[in-house]
Amino acid sequence: MFTVNAIAAPSATEPLVRTTVERRDPGPRDVLIEISYAGICHSDIHTVRGEWGEVPYPLTVGHEIVGHVTKVGAEVTRHRVGDRVGVGCMVNSCRECANCRAGQEQYCLNGNVGTYASTDRDGTVTQGGYSTHIVVDEDFVLRVPEAIPHEAAAPLLCAGITTYSPLAHWKAGPGKKVAVVGMGGLGHMAVKIAVAMGAEVTVLSQTLGKKDDGLRFGAEHYHATSDPATFEALANTFDLIVNTVSAPIDVNAYLRLLRLDGTMVNVGAPPEALPVKVFTLFSNRRSFAGSSIGGIAETQEMLDFCAGHGIAPEIELIDADRVNEAYERVLTSDVRYRFVIDVDSLR
Repeated sequence: MFTVNAIAAPSATEPLVRTTVERRDPGPRDVLIEISYAGICHSDIHTVRGEWGEVPYPLTVGHEIVGHVTKVGAEVTRHRVGDRVGVGCMVNSCRECANCRAGQEQYCLNGNVGTYASTDRDGTVTQGGYSTHIVVDEDFVLRVPEAIPHEAAAPLLCAGITTYSPLAHWKAGPGKKVAVVGMGGLGHMAVKIAVAMGAEVTVLSQTLGKKDDGLRFGAEHYHATSDPATFEALANTFDLIVNTVSAPIDVNAYLRLLRLDGTMVNVGAPPEALPVKVFTLFSNRRSFAGSSIGGIAETQEMLDFCAGHGIAPEIELIDADRVNEAYERVLTSDVRYRFVIDVDSLR
């Protein structure tokens, strides 16, 4: 084992602090990555504040990670020293279940190993990307194309794939009307990706405060959900609604915006239950679904798609000492649109 600088949450109620975490020495199939940038995801906040269940404190979070390979194990074939790489929300899976064999490791039937707060193969608790280095099995390390600005690439490893996966699965593209609920870290990526896929995109946000941004990202329409007239005007309109909001909403009101055989898919994850009236689904044969991240192959596909279409997240780069401030600003939606930690400030 060796020790690296990191930021960790001591408990659910205390501020994050500078500390150190231990990393395993790279094994035959491992890649040692010197981290350059780490994105701040709302999931990090939910986790460290204990909103999604029991947490093994102290915990270093962060699953939007980019950097360079500095060492590889003797059996590594996919990556070389100096490669520009990324790590997303998982660092291992069983590799044997039906879902893993289908390339859907995110749905591993035995539970994938999360980048943080999971039990790793050696029995230790995984620690995430708010740190200077990480050791990951080569199969869970992604190639980050040079066409994507390095400092902006990290959020693609969660926000990018979390929105790309449902858009690809439900075939957003020419002739499809797609609505994106929320214009935050996830939402702005959903807009950019859906537009690049060729869909007609509408943003549904609580206010019109980010309308100019939404239209600049390629959305054709932008409506305020605080206005009841929005739900009347857009009834029976959309083929697909992607809900990126991590807070309770009136799901049934949004379901009524779906046309025949339309689907509303949740990628935001509020800790509260979201009640659904079955009769709302009966009308127009609507579906209400959920989607997690993508598998490793699909995540690489997303990175290549973004590189090919000039897509990158809108970010605010911060030093490590501003993480607690950033958390508070995320909770008040005071960021456009993703905080990224400059990990050099941790060294």
